[in-house]
Amino acid sequence: MARRWITPSRVEGEASRQAHADMPAGTYEREISKEGFFGPAAFMHHRRPPTGWVNFEGPLRPRAFDLAAMKGANPSPWAAPRILHNSATELRYWKLDSAMPSLARNGDGDQLLFVHEGEGDLYCDYGHLDFEAGDYIMLPRGTMWRLAPSSPASILMIEASNSHYTLPDKGLLGPHAIFDPAIMDAPKINDVFKAHQADDGETRVEIKKRGEISVATYPYNPLDVVGWHGELSPVRLNVRDIRPIMSHRYHVPPSAHTTFLSDRFVVCTFAPRPFETDPGALKVPFFHNNDDYDEVLFYHAGDFFSRDNIDAGMMTFHPSGFTHGPHPKALKNMLEQKKPATDEYAVMVDTRDPLNIGESAGAVENLDYVNSWCGND
Repeated sequence: MARRWITPSRVEGEASRQAHADMPAGTYEREISKEGFFGPAAFMHHRRPPTGWVNFEGPLRPRAFDLAAMKGANPSPWAAPRILHNSATELRYWKLDSAMPSLARNGDGDQLLFVHEGEGDLYCDYGHLDFEAGDYIMLPRGTMWRLAPSSPASILMIEASNSHYTLPDKGLLGPHAIFDPAIMDAPKINDVFKAHQADDGETRVEIKKRGEISVATYPYNPLDVVGWHGELSPVRLNVRDIRPIMSHRYHVPPSAHTTFLSDRFVVCTFAPRPFETDPGALKVPFFHNNDDYDEVLFYHAGDFFSRDNIDAGMMTFHPSGFTHGPHPKALKNMLEQKKPATDEYAVMVDTRDPLNIGESAGAVENLDYVNSWCGND
């Protein structure tokens, strides 16, 4: 049943009539909304930045993890450190410096691999795909697969637990906006795959189900298909092929950059785009609470214009209900940017259910991250 939101329309005091534009002089806008950025919203205009605290204590504090500082490579994806998780997803950060000795199979849900660093080959039930930095690889639940990197790989793994990945509804923009599904590549039964099949010795398959690992050992290589047909397969999409929508008069919300959907979370991609040029348009991310979703950002490459002291390979976590927005340095460019365009690639995961922090994350946490907003005035 469709929701019937309680949506009285009001304008009180000094306020703009358009979100993210033409704010009253000297004010800072904060959005309060339902269902992330999809539901009804109110826009507050504050005299001071809403993140101007001098101290912040308690479990709502934001977290930042330097995943690039994690040590050691793991031959199995199921041994990769778990950073964040809930019943609908888990995020692991996996370092792999040589070919996986065993095949992997996820019985818990579709698996999304985001290649932060490295390149090499993927072999799976469906054939062969090469991979490189910036690739998303979506592996349907139950797929047997292995990676053979030709250079050390660092991979963010995002599981759709007991669920699937689908594409977002792009509405009035049409299905070919942002990225055309035709740009996604499927595995091929090519000469590289046939050469892999020729290595036909005993093979282990590590199967994850309900968070536990079972091992099936075959006296041969079970990636032995000679052909397949159908509409279900792994796909590869590189961030370079994403063409973000933008408006020169309005700062579009993060939901406009959605790449993949699951039942209880979304995966978005921030890619380089021109800055807004209208003099009254906000040119940095707006302050917001996002009271219904936990927000995770993984920084892949470029100059992260809204955050100080954030480098490639880092991850930030903002629990739902935590008011956040640009850091002080970025806030100075709220209405005028010195560059014509952004220069960043980042992966965002917004989850409808609260995330738990994994057992391995504490070792690489930046405990001072909450203070990075101090200095707003």
